[in-house]
Amino acid sequence: MKRAPRTAVVVAILVAAFAGRQVIHHSHADAAPDPKPAAATDVAPAVPREWKLGSLVFHPCELPQPHSGLSTAAWCAPFQVPEDREHPDGRKLTMRLAMVRSSAQVPADDPVVFLAGGPGQAATETYSSIAPAMGLVLAHRNVLLLDQRGTGGSHPLSCREGDDHDVPGGSEESRGVDVAAVRKETQHCLDALSAQADVRFYTTTDAVADLEDLRRALGSPKFNVLGVSYGTRVAQQYAMRHPDAVRTLTLDGVAPNALVLGEDFAVNLDAALKAQFARCANDEACRARFADPYQTLYQLRDALRANPHKVSFRDPQTYASTQRTLSEYVLATVVRMFAYSPETAALLPLSIDAAARGDVGPLLGQAKLLTGDLGDTMDGGMQYSVICSEDADLLTSRPQDKDTILGDNMIEAFRAACSVWPHGKRPADFHQPLRGPVPTLLMSGEFDPVTPPRYGDEVLKGLPNGRHFVLKGQGHNVVARGCMPRLLDQFIDKADAKGLDGKCLERLSPAPVFVGFNGATP
Repeated sequence: MKRAPRTAVVVAILVAAFAGRQVIHHSHADAAPDPKPAAATDVAPAVPREWKLGSLVFHPCELPQPHSGLSTAAWCAPFQVPEDREHPDGRKLTMRLAMVRSSAQVPADDPVVFLAGGPGQAATETYSSIAPAMGLVLAHRNVLLLDQRGTGGSHPLSCREGDDHDVPGGSEESRGVDVAAVRKETQHCLDALSAQADVRFYTTTDAVADLEDLRRALGSPKFNVLGVSYGTRVAQQYAMRHPDAVRTLTLDGVAPNALVLGEDFAVNLDAALKAQFARCANDEACRARFADPYQTLYQLRDALRANPHKVSFRDPQTYASTQRTLSEYVLATVVRMFAYSPETAALLPLSIDAAARGDVGPLLGQAKLLTGDLGDTMDGGMQYSVICSEDADLLTSRPQDKDTILGDNMIEAFRAACSVWPHGKRPADFHQPLRGPVPTLLMSGEFDPVTPPRYGDEVLKGLPNGRHFVLKGQGHNVVARGCMPRLLDQFIDKADAKGLDGKCLERLSPAPVFVGFNGATP
């Protein structure tokens, strides 16, 4: 899954700008009058260079977008938390805290809090992915972003030289998980981090405590919490521990509290691929071009299982010739990344067909772009701290996974890594479902390969004031799709999910399947 907490709170606002314009006329008392009227000079409003909210002081800053020269204008403030709350006099963590300010002169005092995914992604680094959904919201409310501890600018637990960013410690040439190699790589990462961090204290529970500390530092306003993917776990845990602090809850790509992260990765991907490829069978041009993409995928998998081999392709960014071992493992991880969004999923039949014919460029070239984007915003050590503390002891390999594209590699790799990685504390009720009256908007993509719609249905059972929208033809993370930004704004404004008119979502449809590199058939 993808994506850490962002928080926004407005308690006290210091308004320094002038409400109008001040006009000054200059003249000399002993000079002859000018026959022409003196020109009016506009005096620009004073621009405040600091803004105090509660006990925190914010200053203007820029949030750079990865792989782009663009940045988001924001306000940042220093904020510290103890690494170990049972020993608050010990190591302090300096957190990256930023706010994207509303365009309103006096915003509502209940901000939106964005919680990013992953586990391992940072709110400030991934804000651009949800920014299109925030335009209407920002007309009324601020959005405050807090990089979850262990990510981004909040004492990151980064071992990126060894991270694979999908299956930890996997070997391209192996037909399964090399347990010894995973343990060695994990120990290397742990050794590198241990001088500056006690990795037991970088869990969801610790992040929830950080978020509540921040709320109190800002004067204890109510939060409108927006969680994406893994961020929905943080959101639900926060709502469980601090129900009076949450005004509304929005969950995009829902991971139920009861879910053991990793246990359904293989079956969920397989179901999403079957559903996506079934569209080809119902499309005359696609069927004529590719016959049965699902069958072709498994034939390619079987060939690579028997004969993993080195292949050459052009790097899509540098166009330099690149070599990589193409194996069953590599195919599985690449296909999984393609399945996340409708745009890349629409390329899968064409890319698989080309690879089966010996042209791996479309498959591995696009995969290099996808892994680069993910790898630069994912802190693998923090991912271990979360999964090893909260899920690993409940993970078991299942017979039904072995013949899927993904197999049980991810489960075995996480179990191996977590046999080395220190475990933090998990509350006894951690995996209990969220229940309560909090107004909740849930959303899922029809073809989500990670958090399928049934997860949202499961969470909805405990939320009588909740509403679940399933967006037709969409994949993982849908808050910026179609008219969802408008529905999100209406929901946060009125705190009423049941009253939303979702008919506008019916206009959404899957991306047409590419039957050639020029696109789909008209």
